[in-house]
Amino acid sequence: MKNDNKLASFLKEKRSQSGLSQKDVATKLGYSTSQFISNWERGISQPPIHTLRTLAQMYNVGAEQMFQVLLENTMIQVQEELKKKFYSENEAV
Repeated sequence: MKNDNKLASFLKEKRSQSGLSQKDVATKLGYSTSQFISNWERGISQPPIHTLRTLAQMYNVGAEQMFQVLLENTMIQVQEELKKKFYSENEAV
């Protein structure tokens, strides 16, 4: 995943607006460390779908808004992957 992805930025922004630290979120989700939250917010990894629904509630974000950000982020990632494959295979021909 790219470090500048929309979902990562959105999660960090909404957590900050909620007045929660990464440790606060980690504790509420049952994690012993905030590393997962840090990784999500840096685009290193992505939270599972069920966790995104929990984060939406925690950050007071509508489920539809969270879904739209996830969808847009996923479309960008798929587009980038297809572009890489298309041009790398196209150059080999």
